[in-house]
Amino acid sequence: MYATHAPRMRHACDTEEGKPVTVTHPLLDLAPLTAAHFASIERRVAALLSTEQDVVITQGEALLPLEGCIRSGARAGSTALNVVTGPYGQTFGNWLRDCGATVVDLEVPFHTAVTAEQVERALAEHPEIDFVSLVHAEAATGNTNPVAEIGEVVRAHGALFYLDAVASIGAEPVLPDAWGVDMCIIGAQKAMGGPAGVSAVSVSARAWERFAANPAAPRRSYLSLLDWKERWIDGGRKALLHAPAQLEMLALEACVERIEAEGLDADGPARLGGGRDPRGRAGPGRRSGAVRARGEGRGPGGDDAARAGGPGRLGAGGEGPRGRSVAAADRGRRGARPGDDPGQPLRGGRDAGAVQSSLAALGAVLGESGRAVDLEAARRAVTGAWA
Repeated sequence: MYATHAPRMRHACDTEEGKPVTVTHPLLDLAPLTAAHFASIERRVAALLSTEQDVVITQGEALLPLEGCIRSGARAGSTALNVVTGPYGQTFGNWLRDCGATVVDLEVPFHTAVTAEQVERALAEHPEIDFVSLVHAEAATGNTNPVAEIGEVVRAHGALFYLDAVASIGAEPVLPDAWGVDMCIIGAQKAMGGPAGVSAVSVSARAWERFAANPAAPRRSYLSLLDWKERWIDGGRKALLHAPAQLEMLALEACVERIEAEGLDADGPARLGGGRDPRGRAGPGRRSGAVRARGEGRGPGGDDAARAGGPGRLGAGGEGPRGRSVAAADRGRRGARPGDDPGQPLRGGRDAGAVQSSLAALGAVLGESGRAVDLEAARRAVTGAWA
């Protein structure tokens, strides 16, 4: 895929006969990624988000901008509402406390989504809240939170709105400008089907102001977004801060090109479902729906169901040998990872082979527990969804 971007590297190696041979590989000795090329990829990511805000492509996995935004926007004396609908919300709360912020955790059961009414009530009870953190789609639980409605409530309150859209981008509508999101963090490695080594964040003007006014915001640090603002964006995007991750940037560019060609509403590799609600709510897509329909137990349903993850749940009756059966039937497949909780979600994947493997593991578990299983029907459903 990258052969057009760079020449092949050649170097000599000694064979057993002592004669040198030439070894080539198209991904070695890449030509430098220019600032103009880097900026062009940024513009395409901004278009993907339909945003006029500044977009920074960070050179690392999405935890980099997720933590960088919190450490830039949270400070001692501030109060944050941290919505916990899955494990990442717990992590965000720890970072916020480490920054010296007072944290109000709004926790809901992991099998449900938070509502705008719950957020509005928490803000009314704590008018001092000036920062709200939320995960859009919970890949670990299969829920999608109603960001559009929550954004209206947060905007009316005047708080800064931080959104983890890593699992949702490419599978759900992600519209930071329309939803009033001040920091929208995305990664390409999930529904977009891209690389894990780069990520991106859109930053609103008032978020930049908040960062600049925070004396504890990271500076001259890999976590620093202000460095990117002052040295890259304000400098006209002419000089990069450091050597970019070239392979990952080129892979991100190829990933966005594919999405542009297919369209955001297409039911292709980068989308787990079609259709878009003008308020940003999305029900299960054709593929995740096919997986759920063949599971004995279901994950979150209706408006709460995330197209990004598409997990099903084993439900009651799967105790005992369940975990051992999954491990035996699907050893090495990360998609089948139920825990000790009978309600733990069983995740599939974004390609047909991964989903088939996970369904085979699930079928083995259900068969051991005495359930009727029609694996052939499940295979047909997956094959039809990916046709």
